[in-house]
Amino acid sequence: MKGRIAELDFLKCIFILLMIVFHLAYIGDKYPYAKSLVYTFHMPAFLIISGYLMNVEKEIRPFLRMIVWIFIPYAVMESGYVIVSSVLPVRGGVDELGWGVWLEKLFLHPVGPYWYLHTLMVCGLTYYVTFRLFRNRRSLISFFIVLGLLYAAEAAWAGVVALPNAFYFLAGAVLRRTSVGFCSFFRPSLWAVLPFVWLASDMSNLDRALVPGVLLTYLAVSLSLVLYRCLPERFVRAANFIGANTFILLVFSPIFTMLVKPLVPVFSFDSSGMLFLAVSLAITVSGCLGIAWLMDKLRLSPYFWGKARMIQRSC
Repeated sequence: MKGRIAELDFLKCIFILLMIVFHLAYIGDKYPYAKSLVYTFHMPAFLIISGYLMNVEKEIRPFLRMIVWIFIPYAVMESGYVIVSSVLPVRGGVDELGWGVWLEKLFLHPVGPYWYLHTLMVCGLTYYVTFRLFRNRRSLISFFIVLGLLYAAEAAWAGVVALPNAFYFLAGAVLRRTSVGFCSFFRPSLWAVLPFVWLASDMSNLDRALVPGVLLTYLAVSLSLVLYRCLPERFVRAANFIGANTFILLVFSPIFTMLVKPLVPVFSFDSSGMLFLAVSLAITVSGCLGIAWLMDKLRLSPYFWGKARMIQRSC
């Protein structure tokens, strides 16, 4: 699989923007049902895409290099998040800071949105090691059974990964190993809106670990691909640019979702919260890309991302 896949960049754009929107505490509190619905499918879809794109056919050194350059920004930002959450009222933060707490959060149970990068590294490394061991001597079915059991063991041992998250990643990896393309499996269909609305109307279905949550994830991807086909080309190009740079947004967005909190009273005249949402989203996306652009210009990117230039062009 060479080059970027435009549809996947588009999907990543949609799901990263949804992540940012509902990491705005004001919006999440104002629209709790919408938050629960989005949380049912947006990160599962990300994990499926991650499993699909994970290239375990690389040699050991380039693969480990890739993991290292995920870990370095993850470690820097997770450490910063742990420190900030120990002194500021951050949801799900730490009550008391210490070396043991820091190491536990960094390697086992990260706080904040960085759990995704932690899961990506753990699942990716497990996938790679299993693939290397089974590369020439086992059937594909046996390989994925063993991989699934390893993910279950990791979930059971101190909860290093959440089992549903690991299985969404596994689903993407399985899809990659079949002859069915991503967009052939997730078929774009406007008819998907009907079962999506029906399932979303029942709060008990809003759980990524349940069958309705899996179906909602499939339907959300299907509907998003309809948008890819219907939106004007200039919007798709802009979305693909954001989708090509989701790693940057994952790493830096918590900075801005905290910084925009003082804007809540500024937009208090808008009871819907939509003005706050739009302005905060624009600030967060442009701020994240701005930091990465500045790092590129100052030639700091090789030390933080492992690349001379981090800002990626879309397809």
